[in-house]
Amino acid sequence: MKYYDKLIFEISEENRIGYNLEKKNLPKVVLPNEIKRTEKAELPEVSEFDVVRHYTNVSQKNFGVETGFYPLGSCTMKYNPKINDELATLSGFANIHPLQPVETVQGLLKIYHDTQKMLSEISGLTAYSLNPFAGAHGELAGLMIIKAYHQKNNDPKRNKIIVPDSAHGTNPASATVCGFDVVEIKSNPDGTVNLEALKAVLTDEIAGLMLTNPNTAGVFEKDILEVSRLVHEAGGLLYYDGANLNALLGKAKPGDMGFDITHINLHKTFSTPHGGGGPGSGPVGVCEKLTSFLPNPIVKEKEGIYYFENSNDSIGALGQFYGNASVYIRAYVYMMTLGRENMSDIGPLAVLNANYIKDSLKDLFVLPIDRPCMHEFVFDGLIDSSTGIKTLDLAKRLLDYGFHAPTIYFPLIFSQSMMIEPTEVESKETLDEFINVMRIVAKEAIDDPEMVKSAPHNTIVRRLDEVKAARNPIVKFRDIK
Repeated sequence: MKYYDKLIFEISEENRIGYNLEKKNLPKVVLPNEIKRTEKAELPEVSEFDVVRHYTNVSQKNFGVETGFYPLGSCTMKYNPKINDELATLSGFANIHPLQPVETVQGLLKIYHDTQKMLSEISGLTAYSLNPFAGAHGELAGLMIIKAYHQKNNDPKRNKIIVPDSAHGTNPASATVCGFDVVEIKSNPDGTVNLEALKAVLTDEIAGLMLTNPNTAGVFEKDILEVSRLVHEAGGLLYYDGANLNALLGKAKPGDMGFDITHINLHKTFSTPHGGGGPGSGPVGVCEKLTSFLPNPIVKEKEGIYYFENSNDSIGALGQFYGNASVYIRAYVYMMTLGRENMSDIGPLAVLNANYIKDSLKDLFVLPIDRPCMHEFVFDGLIDSSTGIKTLDLAKRLLDYGFHAPTIYFPLIFSQSMMIEPTEVESKETLDEFINVMRIVAKEAIDDPEMVKSAPHNTIVRRLDEVKAARNPIVKFRDIK
């Protein structure tokens, strides 16, 4: 192991330090005894140069959209233009404080207000709150609105949420957290809603249906208007999971399909960073009859002055402050850079890229839904599975060729799912390289299956015991044996 491949604690040497400010030049601060340490902090002792080299080395081990193709299905991992970062870090934005008076942050409030309006235009819903801090947080907000709506209508028995078996895993989780009972319905073979299964569960206890369109298998819900009619006639509300909105931008609106509520993953569709679990953002939008239930506060404008407004029917605030400001600035810049005239190019290009990969590989991989897809599609393992190679093995082997693996074993409706989503920003050359590597790996699976089963071979770490890592994570240096 090279010196700088070691953990920073491993290169620690006693009394080796970086620059230390002279104490005589610092103001004297007296700490209360109750917050003082009783033992010396366990920190590595390293020089400034060691620290710089260590973290630079660590950064080069990461994989992201700026280092290679990232076809992670259902996550829309697209390039984040640098102009977004540059404008979000302007001092007028980066150096403000969340407790400043609103009259001193009018520029930021204008961005909030205009972002709310643009999201309404794009989705076909009446109003938005930028309060939620993540996609799942937006889901929770939407479900809280559903609950508040039925309670306001004196219909508290509506305590069940319908979720298709092809749905994103956060859907049933969010519904459960919100106190709903989850009613799962079986999907059609292509992942679309089975109308007969839906009709069978539509009782007066149903609060709503959670759905994404196109669905997780990359198929457009052709019966969406009928689904909407059935749910509404039964007294329920229709919730749109906005994770797959990228396929529809400028071409179709959830509001026109009958959806009452939606959350939008800005960190997917609108090109803001979301590696490492954040920073995310999940603004929630609603139709006219639900606007009073949106999380407090909402940014309003009157005669050029921007201000916060609260509603008495609101589900309340979801955070101490108003969303992830830097994420909204980045999304705002992205939308303004594209403009209305170019927004409608995104979906078709993403759809074209997905269909190009799908049709180029369907002679080697099982294609359970053999029809034109939207922005993503699903393979169900190799056609020739005689050597016992599974989807996990294929995904691990792709890492050796410098590609991030697609989403695997999801959606759950197929046993060997490999969900691939190329975004609109990928070039034909990148797609051709990925297709070529997928064909190479498929051949290796037949010619040298043991090599594929033991992949990856060229990465920083080899194949891990993922079950053990999840159940017994080691998060402290002292626990490493």
